[in-house]
Amino acid sequence: MLATIVFDSGYGHTEKQAQAVAQGVRRVPGAEVRLVAVADGEIPWDTLAASDAIIFGSPTYNGSVSSRLKKFMEDSTRPAWIPQTWRDKIAAGFTNSGAQHGDKLNSLMTMALFAAQHGMIWVGLDLFAGTAANERNRIGGWLGAMAQSDDVSPELSPIASDLETAAHLGQRVAELAARFKASA
Repeated sequence: MLATIVFDSGYGHTEKQAQAVAQGVRRVPGAEVRLVAVADGEIPWDTLAASDAIIFGSPTYNGSVSSRLKKFMEDSTRPAWIPQTWRDKIAAGFTNSGAQHGDKLNSLMTMALFAAQHGMIWVGLDLFAGTAANERNRIGGWLGAMAQSDDVSPELSPIASDLETAAHLGQRVAELAARFKASA
């Protein structure tokens, strides 16, 4: 089972979250994971077509995904949307912002709608909202993993509970993608 994480990160915080998602994928025996930073400009369309799951990640800027992730979405039309190469793949998403709320839900809704237009199967977060800063899903998202980062180095933020929430999402996606692949 191959999961590919396609993400953008402005200052390194969302990249740290992407790495946590990848750690979660690796918890599943036999799962492989690839990370694709859209800022690099080299999108491995063949790898995405061969993936069993694609997990999207972006910082939330001004209430939506970053312009670089949006460009990736638009650029996917010819290599992926028209031929429907991502149809029936598992999809999920994660986002990060400087504010506790930061309108992150809109970013996840943008990713979920994008996945739906590609005929993908969206996987949400199956965790109840945490009631303390050290608990998973402390921000209380259901559509995907949310994190909040202070204006400090990515070595210090996002906090461990947000990273564990991201890892949980990665593991959940990998488990479901493996189960889906085995039943096909």
